[in-house]
Amino acid sequence: MLTDWRRERFIRTILRKLSHQRVATLLQPDNVWVIEKAVMSGGDLEGALRTCHMRGWVEPLADSVPIGALTPDGRLPVGKLFSGHGPIYRLTEAGWNVIHRTHEWVVVTCVASIIALFATIVGLVVRMR
Repeated sequence: MLTDWRRERFIRTILRKLSHQRVATLLQPDNVWVIEKAVMSGGDLEGALRTCHMRGWVEPLADSVPIGALTPDGRLPVGKLFSGHGPIYRLTEAGWNVIHRTHEWVVVTCVASIIALFATIVGLVVRMR
């Protein structure tokens, strides 16, 4: 089990990895998406994805999608292409804001503005004396 800060770091790492996914091609005739840089399931990943979903950072784009992996040399496996089913997640606006640390920037900007306002008021008061 990971410590609290390591778990949070892992969750944010998974969120960033989700942002790098992209559709490489579609397999025909069933229009199956081949996703590059896909986040594969296993271990603590499911819990991290569910946590991101609970926080509103991701949402399922499609449920019960066929899942499989390429061979180590990057080719399609011989025989059975898919090893199971699972969801495809997409980032929400809140998820993108977490990745770009928008909230932290807003807080820092507000603090800097308040300090500047306070310094201006102090400067005016000192000047008026």
